[in-house]
Amino acid sequence: MTASDYAPPRWLRNAHVQSLLGSSPLRRRRAEQRLAQAGASTESHLIETAEGVRLHGLHSWMPGVRSRGLVLLLHGWEGSAESNYMRLTAAQLLARGFEVFRLNFRDHGDTHHLNEGLFHSNRIDEVVQAALEIARRFPGRPLSVAGYSLGGNFALRLALRAPQAGLELTHVASVCPVLDPARTMDAMEAGLPVYLWYFERKWRGSLARKRALFPALHDFDDRTLGLSMRPLTQWMVERHTDFGTLDRYFDGYSIARERLAALAVPASILMAADDPVIPLAGFRELVLPAHARLEIAPWGGHCGFLENASLDGFAERWIADRLAALAAA
Repeated sequence: MTASDYAPPRWLRNAHVQSLLGSSPLRRRRAEQRLAQAGASTESHLIETAEGVRLHGLHSWMPGVRSRGLVLLLHGWEGSAESNYMRLTAAQLLARGFEVFRLNFRDHGDTHHLNEGLFHSNRIDEVVQAALEIARRFPGRPLSVAGYSLGGNFALRLALRAPQAGLELTHVASVCPVLDPARTMDAMEAGLPVYLWYFERKWRGSLARKRALFPALHDFDDRTLGLSMRPLTQWMVERHTDFGTLDRYFDGYSIARERLAALAVPASILMAADDPVIPLAGFRELVLPAHARLEIAPWGGHCGFLENASLDGFAERWIADRLAALAAA
């Protein structure tokens, strides 16, 4: 199953239709139904790292089914373990005999109370440590990781760090990953305003919630919350990270150009040529090892890849089929 197999009907070949329908309430109901129909058991877990960071996740498995492996799923920015694509991917993987662990990043999925510090995109260390703890809790299962958008970026960085961290991964799958954050910011500012509005609204809500929980630590005013994306990001970088400047912050989690050349873990990357959020040009410039495969579909929008009027998703099937084929091999 490759990107060339994705052929949506003509009415679904618009990038904005794909992107907006993908996160719509219509698809949310579909995702809830599909995961419920899988018949899996799900248990909530609190993961604590050596530095005292606490992250929440959901472990799902099929009772009475021999596990083919455990897949760690990572959501995008301002998504959660309950995002549509997370539930639908979990349902596809469970149907193929995998266990799934859907991890919430810091300050995502109603977890703002777990840590005082703010989430930012360079917090890869805590995700690496969480993955190590997940592997420890569920031994004897081959571990893979898959992610969408910023979660796809985290998944690939996790794979880069895995050998040094002592984390054994069998495969990494990434859908529409953020490669060059600076380019992504430029694309969002120059593109259809709805995307910038969506992420600004979600992030402001997250910051307001953090302020309400920890007012002594986060005493910023409403004028700060009213800033647009770039100046608000710069404010966060200057006050809540050690990077100092926006350029250094973006460079800290960039995986553009040759940065994935050192991947020791087999990797599959799925991208849509019409993605309105992540510029395609960066994927043409990637330097990848022989065991990494980049697939570019003509359509799909940003993490959409919808296939029909039922809003079934190609990307979710692509991840599950790729990992199932590798498990069989």
